[in-house]
Amino acid sequence: QVQLVESGGGLVQPGGSLRLSCVASDTSVSAYIMRWFRQAPGKERELVARISTMGIPNYADSVRGRFTIWRDNAKSTVYLQMNSLKPDDAAVYYCNAITPGGERSFWGQGTQVTVSS
Repeated sequence: QVQLVESGGGLVQPGGSLRLSCVASDTSVSAYIMRWFRQAPGKERELVARISTMGIPNYADSVRGRFTIWRDNAKSTVYLQMNSLKPDDAAVYYCNAITPGGERSFWGQGTQVTVSS
């Protein structure tokens, strides 16, 4: 069982930045694909960014160029730098660790991001 704890959410004005962190309880997370999802009220959970075990990132079209994902396996941590935030980015952001074959998947509890003036 891998426990994931997100942090870094909060209230930010449009155009501002936040950095989310997701710390895993187990160093075995280096063998997992790490993903950030978000879910806004009344909407389905959507994939925002993912990073492979080799450190290769991928982004949703809606955040590409504004968000950056990276991982520090020595710290069992994955980050999501969010720049040029928009009101549409407001959501609960969830960290997910999944094995490449999809056999095991773990979720964090989520962290709230609010974008408002």
